[in-house]
Amino acid sequence: MSDARIPGAFLRPGTSSFSDFLAENAPDLLPARRSLPAGATGAGDLAPHGTTIVAVTFPGGLVMAGDRRATMGNVIAQRDIQKVFPADEYSVVGIAGTAGLAVEMVRLFQVELEHYEKIEGSILSLDGKANRLSALIRANLGMAMQGLAVVPMFAGFDLDSGTGRIFGYDVTGGRHEEASFFTVGSGSLFARGALKKLWRDDLSSDDAVRVCLQALYDAADDDSATGGPDLTRRIFPIVWVVTADGAVALDEATIGALADQVVGARMGRPDGPLAPLPGAGEEA
Repeated sequence: MSDARIPGAFLRPGTSSFSDFLAENAPDLLPARRSLPAGATGAGDLAPHGTTIVAVTFPGGLVMAGDRRATMGNVIAQRDIQKVFPADEYSVVGIAGTAGLAVEMVRLFQVELEHYEKIEGSILSLDGKANRLSALIRANLGMAMQGLAVVPMFAGFDLDSGTGRIFGYDVTGGRHEEASFFTVGSGSLFARGALKKLWRDDLSSDDAVRVCLQALYDAADDDSATGGPDLTRRIFPIVWVVTADGAVALDEATIGALADQVVGARMGRPDGPLAPLPGAGEEA
């Protein structure tokens, strides 16, 4: 007869960090503790990669959106991968980099936040959440140096300030905050150019969604690893809106209707909407 008793590690008062608990009691389960076969090089070309993620703030919240394409070398590995996930009730995380490791990191991050809430009886501050994700990225540095990098984007509604905030990272876990908009992934340069022209500090929630879709279209227009709206298969970007009411994913019918509008407008103006020029003497 098997011993059905709960292991003692689960009964002792412990840390509020689930990843620290795992590192102490079952370190082999942490994704970052795995190792590649000796002599393995170029591992990054053997695993699907995900791009591109965009996020913009608006008064009272933020929008994060991602395209659906995953690539492996010059091959499209998946057309409908999900790249934006809820982290908890008031925050979302988008993945860029090695898709398999990125999804595992997101799941560990979700458990990390839920574990903290259960142990401490309150939710972690937004800065605290950003720091916890930073630690998980730093722990993956060994895999990143072997070509399996994960560079997510984190964003959430700050309950203390009542604003949407966006955080970016490098492969070492270094975090930085972006005040208005941010992009990651291979199409990020093109998406960022679009956001620079279209973002305004008085965007409504609906306008912020449209700006994100326009930016993703521009990224797909110039970056082969970024997928545009797939009208034949009806595959569209994943879009999350985060406000004081929580994080909500837009339904497929809503995104599909907006994507149809974006593509329809591009039929007449392929380069997208024009940003208005300021009048004489207004540049300063």
